[in-house]
Amino acid sequence: MMRGVRILLATVLAATVAACGDPGEPRSLVPVVPAERPMPAGVELAPEAPEGGSGEDCDDPTASLAPSGLSTPAGSTMAEIKERGRLIAGVDQNTYLFGFRDPSTGELEGFDIDIAREMARALFGDPNRVQFKTVSVQDRITALQNGEVDVMVFAMTITCERREQAAFSSVYFEAGQRVLVRKGSGYTSLSDLGGKKVCAPKGSTSLANLVAADPTPVPVAVDDLADCLLLLQQRHVEAVSTDDTVLAGMASQDPTIEVVGETFSSEPYGIGIPKDNKDMVRYVNAVLEDVRANSWEDIYGRWLEPVLDSAKPPAPTYE
Repeated sequence: MMRGVRILLATVLAATVAACGDPGEPRSLVPVVPAERPMPAGVELAPEAPEGGSGEDCDDPTASLAPSGLSTPAGSTMAEIKERGRLIAGVDQNTYLFGFRDPSTGELEGFDIDIAREMARALFGDPNRVQFKTVSVQDRITALQNGEVDVMVFAMTITCERREQAAFSSVYFEAGQRVLVRKGSGYTSLSDLGGKKVCAPKGSTSLANLVAADPTPVPVAVDDLADCLLLLQQRHVEAVSTDDTVLAGMASQDPTIEVVGETFSSEPYGIGIPKDNKDMVRYVNAVLEDVRANSWEDIYGRWLEPVLDSAKPPAPTYE
């Protein structure tokens, strides 16, 4: 009788094990899929080219109003700024070496930040009498039109379209668009990236150049350039394409990425100024004349020479 019971128990146990499967490999009714890293807010896939003005040719968009000295007569835009007690400058806070926030101090630093301080030095005799207002790339023109800032010192390329919406100083820096990729990717230029996802900031000439490229990559537009670096590091995109100055700052922060290819655009940077403030344009150009003669190379050497080699300030063009 006991032998029969043992046989019955063994049979039941075997059936139970067969029904449940290997106890070391539990079955799950939920399919297992790799977790996707979250995308930054505001990412747009394959957006249209940024809209400008009418697109009419303005001959030389970099030609600015000739400087008229550093005086600040009563009733002028500069006198109003001096009465307020501070210059308000729109800047970037996400582009290493050009306009970024030092994580150890919380202070804004970079080439553009120092240029803004030179304007405050000229107005007040104090480079610290400047209030920085951080904006996104696509909001630069809007901030000028709304009078939120006195000047926009934010690596802004002068174009005919933008000159219909804002005034610009003479060129204070000359950059060119290139491509940033992961090392070992095999990509050597923009032409290798046809049909591949390439990141650029919204509202930028860089994005417009990507949309117009042949072969055409798949543009991925973001609110801030720092998001492009994140997308590249997380392999959401194959490359980032914008000004070489910006890409150099990204590459200096991450040894796994590199800038490749020749420049395929000319990006003359100008200081943006509200369109009606022509006296401020002339004043800023006077400040830039002094900067070119006395401090431009020091500022460039502090921030950009270690990654872009030596350079001279661009010569101004006046109307």
